[in-house]
Amino acid sequence: MRKPIALVILVAALPMLSACGQAIPDDKADYVGKWHAQAMDVEVTKDGTVRYQRVRNGGAIADTMTTSINAPLRRFEGDNFVVGIPFISTIFEVSTPPHREAGTWKMVVDGVELTRSP
Repeated sequence: MRKPIALVILVAALPMLSACGQAIPDDKADYVGKWHAQAMDVEVTKDGTVRYQRVRNGGAIADTMTTSINAPLRRFEGDNFVVGIPFISTIFEVSTPPHREAGTWKMVVDGVELTRSP
């Protein structure tokens, strides 16, 4: 009988847990913004919310898969950033951190080059 009660408490607490993001530190301010590539969008807000959507197409319409995340930033690990709630998180691997290239902001996340919207 205790397991269902604990589950209800956990489900009720999820909105509060997900609201506990980390504000973007000053040295990572270049990450803030809306980043876009053909099949991937990442938005990082100043208050530490990360919205992510990626569409992967296997060739046929039935093989298309969309992954979406709307969760708080937990921390930075070098250039990478960890997003999620305690016990459920994912790491975004940043192989090229935000930088200006010919007047356009770019970064590479999970192997995809993203461009920041003005």
